[in-house]
Amino acid sequence: MNLFTLTPVEAEALYLSLRVACWSVLCSLPCGIVLAWVLSRWNFPGKSLLDGVVHLPLVLPPVVIGYLLLVTLGRNGVVGKMLYDTFGISIAFTWKAAVAASVVMAFPLLVRAVRLSFDAADQSLEMAARTLGAGPWRVFFTITLPLAVPGIVSGMVLAFARSLGEFGATITFAANIPGQTQTLPLALFNMTQVPDGEAAAMRLCIIAVAVSLAALIGANVLEKLFTRHLGG
Repeated sequence: MNLFTLTPVEAEALYLSLRVACWSVLCSLPCGIVLAWVLSRWNFPGKSLLDGVVHLPLVLPPVVIGYLLLVTLGRNGVVGKMLYDTFGISIAFTWKAAVAASVVMAFPLLVRAVRLSFDAADQSLEMAARTLGAGPWRVFFTITLPLAVPGIVSGMVLAFARSLGEFGATITFAANIPGQTQTLPLALFNMTQVPDGEAAAMRLCIIAVAVSLAALIGANVLEKLFTRHLGG
């Protein structure tokens, strides 16, 4: 088979990875922006603890995160059992489990990038708007949020790339089921474990590099456009 011709299983793994990464970013973004704003602008008891909990997935082994998700959202988990008994929703070992694992692993990167952008924003503009009678929400949506757009874009790209490459938490919580939960990293891992799988592994590796590089280049272009617009 040609090096650049994907098999149906490989194509499905690529599609699922892109789907999971996009859903991961969409699910993470609203909470990530709000939490980054809270951590940047507010001082309250337990702030350091909250900050530590948010960034905990960065230092914990991904398999630990996957196991914690399994015992929490699995069919017999604390939350998962309630979801299944009440609404008939089962998350573990489905593509939704891959999204949940990616959200948890990518969330700290998103929050950190957005928080740094909020920290760098000129707060004197917010204060001036308040003195002119603008309410807190109007200030947030018309001044604070637009100033943080470059950081939000960076956070989205980091979250997308992290979700695209997620392995440990996904294989623990979602398993490695071809056509259902097998993402690009899991398919690549499978190819390295079978005889004559080098060509397929190389194809998937090239695709992963190309998609990640395209995301980074796109993010740089968007950041420059937004920065130029804000500066102008």
